[in-house]
Amino acid sequence: MPHSFLTLCLSGLLSSCSFGIVETKNGVQSNQQEATLSGDTVTTTESRVMVVFQDSRNAFWFGGGENGVYKYDGKSLVRYTVKHGLCSNSVLGIQEDPSGNLYFDTQDGVCKFDGAKFTTLPVIETEPNEWKLGPDDLWFRMGWDNKLGPYRYDGEHLYHLEFPKTAQADTFNAQYPQAAFDPYGIYTIYKDSKGNMWFGTAVLGVCRFDGTTVSWLYEKQLTDTPEGGSFGIRSILEDNAGKFWFCNTHYRYAIRPTSSVVNNTSLVDYTRETGTAPVAEKEQFPYFLSMTKDNNGNMWMVTYDDGVWRSDGTHLSRVAMEAGETKPLLFCIYKDHQGGLWVGSQNAGLFQLVGDTFVPFKP
Repeated sequence: MPHSFLTLCLSGLLSSCSFGIVETKNGVQSNQQEATLSGDTVTTTESRVMVVFQDSRNAFWFGGGENGVYKYDGKSLVRYTVKHGLCSNSVLGIQEDPSGNLYFDTQDGVCKFDGAKFTTLPVIETEPNEWKLGPDDLWFRMGWDNKLGPYRYDGEHLYHLEFPKTAQADTFNAQYPQAAFDPYGIYTIYKDSKGNMWFGTAVLGVCRFDGTTVSWLYEKQLTDTPEGGSFGIRSILEDNAGKFWFCNTHYRYAIRPTSSVVNNTSLVDYTRETGTAPVAEKEQFPYFLSMTKDNNGNMWMVTYDDGVWRSDGTHLSRVAMEAGETKPLLFCIYKDHQGGLWVGSQNAGLFQLVGDTFVPFKP
């Protein structure tokens, strides 16, 4: 299977990257007691920081490397690792429940942190027809190359779900019987404004669960780059108009709540629309690993090796980035409770937006 240089680089990094759910609503009330577990006080994070999260107490958490997870309260930087009870030093994603408990998604399990201790959640295997959707459910990947489907936590139990089969997977497996990755592998998880869950997969497009039906949306141009590599669905964003953007801004999608069945596969009903204007400095539209919206509804996006981009839905422009001798290889962008923007990289640490430029974060 042909791969571009970008695809080959990403394939070796996915196990320590986060493209999952990282944002939480501002103002979540927490019943959690003050943290009593002491970590190791450090002066800086490692260079690989690809998970950024702000909890309901306004503390920041950084992960994605190989040395555990970092907590920054505005004064001190503390690191937690497996020696403190974390189930893996490589964190893929971070979430919080309504009670203020934190959850760390890793390839070795989902760890719950109540402020005093880490607990690894046991997994319950379920039948494919047992998909459910509660307003406070948390969804996890537990590794990017899972061969069944996502994990759903309802506050009591962590269930392993199985995607319904799609004919696109049969086509892929027939064409690439020795593929090094599973086509159902989850690259990102996204919750839209109506509470529907979206799952971006390795080569099968996007999967939507609306609480009743699991449906697929597949277009070749979303999964494969113009250079021939398999990019997969790594980022999903719903704009203020309710339109969806997948990985790039060439098109946007008007999604209908209905679905249709073709060859025993449920498909999302949608209309593809023209997205942003072409970028004068590039022959092809950039493909984005992570996207978010600012408080004004503008979209902000990061590429792996082509910087940060901003769009108002009509035009796309590059954002300035202050970097040293090392070219930043970017992985995530995150909006905090105050509207500030953060960018995490694979090799150059963290960046914060200051004015119109992303500058290195120094605790």
